Amino acid sequence: MKKPKAPPTRTLTIRMALELYERLVDMAAGLPLGPFILHRALSSDLPLPRVRRRKPIADHAAYAKLLGKLGDSGLASNLNQLARQANLGTLPVMPETEAALQYACSQISDMRRLLVQALGLEDEA
Repeated sequence: MKKPKAPPTRTLTIRMALELYERLVDMAAGLPLGPFILHRALSSDLPLPRVRRRKPIADHAAYAKLLGKLGDSGLASNLNQLARQANLGTLPVMPETEAALQYACSQISDMRRLLVQALGLEDEA
């Protein structure tokens, strides 16, 4: 079965000064510029495009370091084992257990810090 053909489209290229471009970007508030300009030019005949909130990674080195730490830690497996033992009531609370939990908490805290840095966010903690 043949696919129905998409309606023909045309491309429009606009040359403008940098100041005007920056003003358009500010007005679009995160929306793609093409659909935003169409919406503004044709009033409400077209639906307003959806916002893409995906920000690029600000620091690839920190992101790679975080992923490496996460992979090397075995943290998910260890926390799963601790949760299972706690649910069964067989988790002995001894100095070694407490030290392991403190270590896991510090590793999670480090990963959070690296993730916040990699994504270019402000650390609120």
